[in-house]
Amino acid sequence: MPNVREIAEEIVAREGGFVNDPDDPGGATNHGVTIHTMRRLGIDVNRDTRIDVADVKALTRAQAVEIYLRHYYAGPGIAALPEAIQASVFDMYVNAGGNAVKILQRLLADMGFPCEPDGEIGPQTVRAAEMAYEVAPTHLADAYGIARRNYYYALAEKRPASRKFARRKDGGKGGWIMRAEEFISARYHLTAAQHAARVAAWG
Repeated sequence: MPNVREIAEEIVAREGGFVNDPDDPGGATNHGVTIHTMRRLGIDVNRDTRIDVADVKALTRAQAVEIYLRHYYAGPGIAALPEAIQASVFDMYVNAGGNAVKILQRLLADMGFPCEPDGEIGPQTVRAAEMAYEVAPTHLADAYGIARRNYYYALAEKRPASRKFARRKDGGKGGWIMRAEEFISARYHLTAAQHAARVAAWG
């Protein structure tokens, strides 16, 4: 199991460099850190009293790693969760904020461990996760990864502009799906045919 910093560095590598895709609600992004996040946290990289696209472009990989460690791992309290799911929840939190925790909370409730889907990692969520891990230590990480994958598909179904993140132009798995499956055992990865069937209704 890599340490937390190694996980953060892997996330930065996975996120890639600067992009400003008009179909991405996050807006201008660098190393996965959005302009909205930088404004919320008051990160003025070039210290010109404005936080704009220039600051996003200037953000370094090292700065992104520190942002993730402080605001996306320590801040939400991911360290309190079972170690087996920390990496996946951390990665998803970078990608989807509090929805990463809501996905976990709904999964735990479906497994029979009541948990309010409020997006916050409190005592109830920690205890539910611990109990779920005790019952299914070899399956909880896969179950969460599959729930992530389902979330991405559902999001793309609701927002056509986001479908390119779940399905490539050639019809194959898009970045969102590939990202989720990095945290799922190979035996639970969708085949090309299963993925095609999943997105067939998109036209």
